[in-house]
Amino acid sequence: MNYPYKNLENFTLPRLLDRSLELYSSNDAFGKVGQKAINYKEFNAKVHDMVKLLKEHKITKGDKVLLLSENIPNWSVAYFAVTYFGGVIVPVLPDFHAEDIHRIIFHSEVKAAFVSSRHEETIRNCEDSNLMFCINLNSFEIIESLSNQKYMSKLTLADKTDPIEKPEVDDLASLIYTSGTTGSSKGVMLSHKNLVTNAMSAHTQLTITEEDVFLSVLPLAHTFECTTGLLIPVLHGSSVFYIDKVPTPSVLLQAFSVVKPTMILMVPLLIEKIYKNKILPKFTSSLFMRFLYNIPFIRKALNKIAGKKLIETFGGRVRFCGIGGAGLSPFVEKFLIEANFPFIIGYGLTETSPLLAGSILGKPAKFKSTGVVMDGVELKIKDKDPKTGEGEIIARSPSIMMGYYKDSKQTEEVIKDGWFHTGDLGYIDEDGYLFISGRSKNVLIGSGGENIYPEQIEAIINQHELVLDSLMLMHNNQLIAKIHLNYEYINLNDKEEIIDLLEKMKKNVNAQISSFSRMVKFVEQEEAFIKTPTKKIKRYLYSN
Repeated sequence: MNYPYKNLENFTLPRLLDRSLELYSSNDAFGKVGQKAINYKEFNAKVHDMVKLLKEHKITKGDKVLLLSENIPNWSVAYFAVTYFGGVIVPVLPDFHAEDIHRIIFHSEVKAAFVSSRHEETIRNCEDSNLMFCINLNSFEIIESLSNQKYMSKLTLADKTDPIEKPEVDDLASLIYTSGTTGSSKGVMLSHKNLVTNAMSAHTQLTITEEDVFLSVLPLAHTFECTTGLLIPVLHGSSVFYIDKVPTPSVLLQAFSVVKPTMILMVPLLIEKIYKNKILPKFTSSLFMRFLYNIPFIRKALNKIAGKKLIETFGGRVRFCGIGGAGLSPFVEKFLIEANFPFIIGYGLTETSPLLAGSILGKPAKFKSTGVVMDGVELKIKDKDPKTGEGEIIARSPSIMMGYYKDSKQTEEVIKDGWFHTGDLGYIDEDGYLFISGRSKNVLIGSGGENIYPEQIEAIINQHELVLDSLMLMHNNQLIAKIHLNYEYINLNDKEEIIDLLEKMKKNVNAQISSFSRMVKFVEQEEAFIKTPTKKIKRYLYSN
């Protein structure tokens, strides 16, 4: 890898923190929106206090520690404290069902847990686990009622002066349980090298400085936010602020005005909601405005004005909006390009720590592309179709996971000869830009044997202002789509109106796609689709 930082080739998470303390000790590090942030010196002191507490309670190198909490500054303290002496952090998405969290506790064999006050009950209801003790993440105090009293009564606190044995680059640092669209949750083992090299690779896509201010919106237990919204800011001495509430539109707007971030990460659904609910209605409020917005040069001028207002909405200073975790709808991407909004689309997976490719900030984006490979990453297309150039995307880089925890069989299925098989289909053009067609497991086969990528069709359906979500399926050998409508603008008492609306939508969409992809029916999906934390629909729940 072409590192822009001297002697970082063999960096671990503790060495990363030590470097930031040396370079940025007085810089703001982490804080809550509306409150003063602690600086890197104060952050480092909190980390070492937690290291002492963990070591006193006999947590040693290789031991696993659960981290269950919403985003707060102390999340980052716990993360670095556990990994500082070679412990393994097991971050869990707080949106996981309690039963899933309990399964993770048993499968990962965690010995201790950091848990916020909001999620203590989930741990309390987990019976017969191997948890020795729990620490409240808000106060950093031992939670007596959640700790194993037999263990605690026999515990002789370890000597505080015991030397800290720091981990090596190839040691396991984090065990992350995925919540994919296929229904199988696997423990992804990421080493110090995996995580740190991935954080360092971002320099080829954009410049980050110690003056940058991040607003953290996505859950830190997701690899995208953890690497890009935690490790990258620490690497560069930037500051991060957390929202202490559910990030509703009104809460986000308030946070934007207070923090005035320069950097923010989003999943596509968030930016798509902003566009469909705040921007598009202004351009489609009347027949005359609809007419004007359909004229290309007028649309571009209006989008450019809207882009400036969007930056003001984000606090006026945003110079980078990273979008990843799922595919961005083409009609929203077109708006962002024409609006000159400073966004980057990234591509990666939990198994790749996560970034593999991304567009470059300040360079014209290729429409529908996820950009070029990150520094140190190799991408190839396996079993390439001679006509389209499409095939499975496989990757090789220092950020490829160590494997799936306790599952050598599935590990061997995805890592072959050093190459990770992503399960995603796509192609690389002559300029090295990657285009994603869809997940290989989601591909539908047309009557003539044609490959149909449902994600691409769904993006067209979702352009309609009354559609919140859609899902294309094969049902009884016929293509259909389930549509979840925006009921705020629909008369729920008139089912005939909804049936008529869906029929019109179907005809409109079918007119825009290949004949072998055309659907026979649009079906109303009254309840919201169940989704992963990155807002991708869990398709397996609707496949029958």
